[in-house]
Amino acid sequence: MFYSFIRYVAAGIVWLINGRYKLLGTDKLPEGNYILVGPHRTWWEPVFFALAGWPHKFSFMAKKELFKNPILRWILVHANAFSVDRDHPGPSAIKTPVKNLKKTDLSLIMFPSGSRHSEEMKGGALMIAKLSGAPLVPIVYQGPVKFSGLFKRKNVTMAFGDPIYIDKRIKVNEENTAEFGDTLQAAFDKLDDEINPDWVYVDPNPKNKE
Repeated sequence: MFYSFIRYVAAGIVWLINGRYKLLGTDKLPEGNYILVGPHRTWWEPVFFALAGWPHKFSFMAKKELFKNPILRWILVHANAFSVDRDHPGPSAIKTPVKNLKKTDLSLIMFPSGSRHSEEMKGGALMIAKLSGAPLVPIVYQGPVKFSGLFKRKNVTMAFGDPIYIDKRIKVNEENTAEFGDTLQAAFDKLDDEINPDWVYVDPNPKNKE
């Protein structure tokens, strides 16, 4: 109930601040739950991705530090977020999303690179897809990467890619994780070219790059 309410609130705020966004490839979205994965370019991307995937509902990972504030923790929990320790991720970082994907109506939004300032692909997305059986759906965001840019009503476009299905027999080792990372990056690059081949992501905080 709260998720649906906050979705309409978020949609209204986005419309007031930035106007209408454009979606490409919505026909590629599969039936049932899926894992929406994208390169992490802004801190507000989860909001845009959740709006893009509506009427699907999503859970998402949030760093544990955000849960220290009781008000923010209440909002995050009721918006289907779950806490993850980025420095020392425990078994729950995998078990929680897998359980949600298999036993609830919640799909998952995640960023395989983990941080907005990292280009390294993580094995978590591969493991979650393997254990849950849910397909991964690539998505990219092209739009303002500074918050002030949203208020200038610069266009936001998002594009969905073809679902990627993971064989449950695959071993999550260094070689397969690297190959998976290459597959995802190729999917992201293809989507970026489909939206605007001249668009280039520029990290607004390069000093924080990991």
